[in-house]
Amino acid sequence: MPGGRIRARIRRGYLHTFGCHWSHPTEEDGSIDILQPGFSRIVYCNQPEKHDHKPLKYRSNYTTTTKYNIITFFPKAIFEQFRRVANLYFLLAAALSLTPITPFGPLSMIAPLAFVVGLSMAKEALEDWRRFIQDMKVNLRKAMVHKKDGVFGYKPWMKLRVGDVVKVEKDQFFPADLLLLSSCYEDGICYVETMNLDGETNLKVKRALEVTLPLDEDSAFKDFSATIKCEDPNPNLYTFIGKLEYDRQVYSLEPGQILLRDSKLRNTAFIYGVVIFTGHDSKVMQNSTESPSKRSKIEKQMDKIIYILFSLLVFISLISSIGFIVKTKYDLPKWWYLRVPDPKRLYDPGRPLESGFYHLITALILYGYLIPISLYVSIEVVKVLQAQFINSDIHMYDEETGTPAQARTSNLNEELGQVDTILSDKTGTLTCNQMDFLKCSIAGTAYGTRASDVELAAAKKMANSTEENGEFVEEEIQLESVVTSKAEEIHKPPPVKGFSFEDSRLMNGNWLKEPNLDAILLFFRILGVCHTAIPEENQETGTFTYEAESPDEGAFVVAAREFGFEFCKRTQSSVCVRERYPSFQQPVEREYKVLNLLDFTSKRKRMSVIVRDEEGQILLFCKGADSIVFERLSRNGRMYEEATTKHLNDYGDAGLRTLVLAYKKLDEADYNGWNEEFNKAKTMFGSDREANLERICDVMERDLILVGATAVEDKLQKGVPQCIDKLAQAGLKIWVLTGDKMETAINIGFACSLLRQGMKQICITTNVETAGHESKQAAKEDISMQITNASQMVKLEKDPHAAFALIIDGKTLTYALEDDMKHQFLNLAVDCASVICCRVSPKQKALVTRLVKEGTGKITLAIGDGANDVGMIQEADIGIGISGCEGMQAVMASDFAIAQFRFLERLLVVHGHWCYKRIAQMICYFFYKNIAFGLTIFYFEAFASFSGQSVYDDWYMLLFNVVLTSLPVISLGVFEQDVDSEVCLQFPALYQQGPKNLFFDWQRIFGWMGNGLYTSLIIFFLNIIIFYDQAFRAGGQTADMTAVGTTMMTCVIWAVNCQIALTMSHFTWIQHFLVWGSVLTWYLFLFVYGESSYALQVNAFRVLREILAPAPLYWSATLLVTIVCNLPYLAHISFQRTFNPLDHHIIQEIKYYKKHIEDGHMWHREKSKAREKTKIGFSARVDAKIRLLKGRLNKKYSSISNHSSGLQLQT
Repeated sequence: MPGGRIRARIRRGYLHTFGCHWSHPTEEDGSIDILQPGFSRIVYCNQPEKHDHKPLKYRSNYTTTTKYNIITFFPKAIFEQFRRVANLYFLLAAALSLTPITPFGPLSMIAPLAFVVGLSMAKEALEDWRRFIQDMKVNLRKAMVHKKDGVFGYKPWMKLRVGDVVKVEKDQFFPADLLLLSSCYEDGICYVETMNLDGETNLKVKRALEVTLPLDEDSAFKDFSATIKCEDPNPNLYTFIGKLEYDRQVYSLEPGQILLRDSKLRNTAFIYGVVIFTGHDSKVMQNSTESPSKRSKIEKQMDKIIYILFSLLVFISLISSIGFIVKTKYDLPKWWYLRVPDPKRLYDPGRPLESGFYHLITALILYGYLIPISLYVSIEVVKVLQAQFINSDIHMYDEETGTPAQARTSNLNEELGQVDTILSDKTGTLTCNQMDFLKCSIAGTAYGTRASDVELAAAKKMANSTEENGEFVEEEIQLESVVTSKAEEIHKPPPVKGFSFEDSRLMNGNWLKEPNLDAILLFFRILGVCHTAIPEENQETGTFTYEAESPDEGAFVVAAREFGFEFCKRTQSSVCVRERYPSFQQPVEREYKVLNLLDFTSKRKRMSVIVRDEEGQILLFCKGADSIVFERLSRNGRMYEEATTKHLNDYGDAGLRTLVLAYKKLDEADYNGWNEEFNKAKTMFGSDREANLERICDVMERDLILVGATAVEDKLQKGVPQCIDKLAQAGLKIWVLTGDKMETAINIGFACSLLRQGMKQICITTNVETAGHESKQAAKEDISMQITNASQMVKLEKDPHAAFALIIDGKTLTYALEDDMKHQFLNLAVDCASVICCRVSPKQKALVTRLVKEGTGKITLAIGDGANDVGMIQEADIGIGISGCEGMQAVMASDFAIAQFRFLERLLVVHGHWCYKRIAQMICYFFYKNIAFGLTIFYFEAFASFSGQSVYDDWYMLLFNVVLTSLPVISLGVFEQDVDSEVCLQFPALYQQGPKNLFFDWQRIFGWMGNGLYTSLIIFFLNIIIFYDQAFRAGGQTADMTAVGTTMMTCVIWAVNCQIALTMSHFTWIQHFLVWGSVLTWYLFLFVYGESSYALQVNAFRVLREILAPAPLYWSATLLVTIVCNLPYLAHISFQRTFNPLDHHIIQEIKYYKKHIEDGHMWHREKSKAREKTKIGFSARVDAKIRLLKGRLNKKYSSISNHSSGLQLQT
C-alpha cells in the first residue's frame, strides 16, 4: 500500500526506543506564558500559508554559506583587496597616473594592479562559487511535501515553509527541523544518525507522541491540523521546549521528538514530520559560526616591512622633491630651451614650492617599485601549492580508513614550522577511542588477568632497568618504540571487538561456581539492562551487534553478551535479555519493563534505569563515576567499598577508564509517588525545569547498594610514543588536556613517556568545598599557595637534569585561570617539562589554550578529534583535527586534518620546517629584488636633475614583477629544500630554526635589504661609469638613454636571477627552467618589442637586434655587473659555511661528500647531537638511565682507586 504502514510482521518493528512512557496530556491552565521572551514561536501544522505574512512569517528554508552574492561580490571583494596597505598605495598611484604629473603611462600602473587584484578576486570568486554550488546542491534536494487532500509531491528544500508536513524516507537527510509525527513502526520510533551535528557516529532513537501515531499514511493528512507553541530559534542541539495542541488537548514536546536538519534517517523506511524551524533558524545553522580569522606571524611581520619600505619611499621622495625645488628655483631659469614655465605650470621658477609639491606626488609614483605589488599574489599561489603537497603526502595517508592529510586552509603553512607548544586531547587523539572491556571488580573481588598497554610498558621498563650492560640503551629504545604497536603480537588479537577480558572464573559459565553468585548476577544484569543501546540482528548468523551512544557503553553490552546475558530486543517500554541462568547451557529470555530512564550527562556523570522484572519487583540500576556513586551509597550498601576503591586505584594505575555499578530495590508506593512528581516536572516549562528534574532524579538515586566496578581500556594509537619523543627532540612542549580523572591521565602520561620515573610530580588540587563565598576565597588562597610553593621548588632545584611535571584538575583550574592567578599558574607550567590538565571542560580547554597563546606570545597548536575540542582548536594559532571515531566536527573546525596523531610528526618536522624556510626566504628575496630595481630609478633621478624622468621604458617596469621575476620566486617557495624529508626526521633539532625565527628575524631582513641596496648601487653606477663617455656602437656613437636603461634592466634581470639560484639548496628541472627561462624571456621580449611599431614611438626600435646585441660592451657590462653584484653574497655564505655553519650546512656537506655512507659512526654521532635537550619522551628516559649507569661506574671506579691508594700506602 503506497505510503502505508509497515506492520509488525517486519522484525525490526519489535526494536523500540529506550523511552518508556508517552507524554501525557496536560490541562490548558496557562501555567506559563508560552509567548514570553524566548518562547514566542507559533506553528500552524499543515497550514503553511498562514506563515506567508507577518507576524508569523519566518525565514525561508534557503541556506547559504557563501561570503558574497551577485550584488555584494564586487564591493565586498574590492574592500577586502584594498584593506592591504600595498594595494591601497598602488590604487592611489594608478589614479594619479591618469593626471599630467605622472612619470609613466597609465598602462604601466593600472595593468599590474588590475592583474594582481583581479587574480585575487578571481580566486575569491572561485572559492565562493564552489561554496555556492555546494549550497545549491543542498537547496535543490527534493523533499516529499503534503500539497492538499492527502496528496504528497516533491519540492526543493529551499521552497519548504514552516508548517509543511513532509515525508522523509530511509537514508535521506531531514530538510529542516521537524516534529516527528509517525514512522513505519507501530509505536512511532525512528533511528537517526547525527554525525553532521555533534560528531557522534552512534545512532539515536527518536519517538513520536502517541496521539499522532494514527497519522501513518498519506491520506491521514487530508484534514490534519494542529498548533505548536515552542521556543524561539537557538543553537542548543540537546534541548527543546514546546507544546502541541491537538484534538483539544495539550501535549508537552521534548528533544526526543525533534528531528534536526542535516541528520539522517537510518534503519527506518519512512517518517512523517511537520516543519518547525527552517533555513538559518534551524539548530544546525544556528550552530554554524565563522571560523576565527587567523594570520601567520610572518604575515604580520611582513606588514611591518611594508611600512618600513613605505617610509623609505616617502623619505627618498622628499629628498627628490627638495632637490627639484632647488633646481627649479636656481637652475631652471638658465635652461631657456625648456621654455619655462611650462603651460601646465608643473615646473615654475616663480612658484618653486608648488612645483615641489607636484614633484613629490610624481616621485611617490616613480619610486613605487620599492613596494612589491605582486608579493601577496605570489605568496597565495605558493601556499596553495604547498597545501597540495601536504594533501598528497603518501606518508600521511592512513590506509585503514583511506584518509589523507588535508590542509583546510593554506594561510598558515609556515606557522607549522614555528610551533612552540602543542595542546592535545587524550581520548581519540593519543588513544584510539576503541574501548575494550578488560577488568572488573565484583563484590570486592577483582577479575581479569590480561595486562593493559600501560602495564606492558611498565613491565618492559622495569625489566630493562635491571640491565647493567651498556648495550641496553639501544635495546630499550627499540623495545619502548614497539611496545604499543606490537601489543597485539604479544597477545593474540581478541576474538570479539570491544571485549579483551580473560579470566576463567567468569567465562563459560564458571561464574555460577563463585561464592558471590547473587552479586555477580546483579552485575551482569546491570551491564545488560542499564544502557541505551540498540540491537541489530544478523539474519544469517543470528548474532547481535549494537548501536551504542558511546564506545564505553558498546563495550559493556558486548561484555554482558560474552558473560551470558545477551541483550536481544528493545520495545517502547521494555528490554529483553537472553540470560544463561540458572543453566549456562539453556538461555532464558527475560523481559524487563522499563519504567524510567535517567539520562547520562556530563554534569550528572551517571545514568540510571528503573525497571520491573518478571517477578514484579521494581529495581533501579545505576552506573557512574566513582566519586558520584560512592557519595550516594546507603549505610548498608558500602560492604565492598574499601576493596572496590583499591581495585579502582589499581585500574587507574593501569591507565583504564572506570565506572561503578550499584542498585536498589524500590517500594511500589514510593515509586508511584516519585513517578508522578517526575512526570509533572517533565511536562513543565520554564527556566527552572532542568533544575527541578535534576533535583527529583537526585532524590531517587540515593541509598544505593554497591555491586562492583568496570575497567575498560582506551588503547594508545599506533606510533604515539615515538611521535611524542620526536616532537620533544624537536624542542616542542606538549600539554595534555583531558576529561579523564587524574589517575588515568597520569598513567596515560607514563605510557606516552610524557611522565617517567624520577620526574617530580606537582599535583595541584583543592579539597575545599565551594559552597559559599568564604570557602571559595579559602580555595583560591590554598591554590595560590600551592602554586607559589611549587614555583619556589622549581627555582631552587640545582640538579640540571631534574624534571618536573605539573598535574592539575578542572575544579582547581577554574580558580587558576582567573585573572589574578593565571599568569602565576602559566609561569609555573612553562617551567615544567610536561603539563597534564585532567577533568577539564571544553570551555576550559579553550581558556588554557588562550592563556598559553597570549601569555607566552609564541605559536600554539591544538589537536583533538571530538566536538568538545572545537573551542580549543579554534582558539589556538593552528588547529589540527583528527578524523576519528567521534565524527568530523573537530575536522570541520580545524586548519589541518590528519587521520592519526603520529602524522603530526611529519606535518611539523618535515612540512612545517620546509614551509617556514620557503616562505621566509621567498619574502626576503622579494624585498631584495624590488629594492635593487627601485633604487636605480632614484639614482637616475639625481642625474636627471630630479625631473621625474625614468631610465626604464614603461613596458620594462610593467613586466618586471609580473613576468620576468615572478616565476623563479614561486619555484623557490614551492620546491626549495635545505635537507630532504628523511634528514628532517633524523635531525629533529633542525625544526628549532622556525621557533627561533632564524630566517625571518630583523637581522636577516635588513641584511637582504642591504644586499638590495648594494646591488642597486653597483647596477647603476657601474653602468654609468662604463657607458658615460665610451664609444658604444661600431660607428663610434655613445649610448643614449634607451641603451643605458635597457642594459641596466638586463643587469637587474641577471643579478636577481643569479641571486635566487645561489639562494636555492635544492634544484629540480622545474627550477632551472623557470630561473633561466625568465632570463631568456627577457631577451625574447626585447627582440619582439624592438620589432613592434610602438618601439618607434619610444626610441626603442630594434633595441636588441641593431643596438645592443652587436655591441661587445653590452655583453661585457652585463657579465661584469652580474658578478660584482653577487660576489658579497657568495663571500658571505662561503665564510658562514666555513667558520660559523648552521646545522643544515653541516648536513648538506656530509650528504654531498657521501660521508653518511662512508662513515656511519660519524653520521650516527651527528644524529645523536642533533636533538634538543628534552626531559620527556623515550630519549629522556634513556638519558636518565645513562646518567645512572655513569654514576655507578664513577662510584665503582672511585672505590677501586681509593682501594689501590690504600694498598700503596701500606706498602
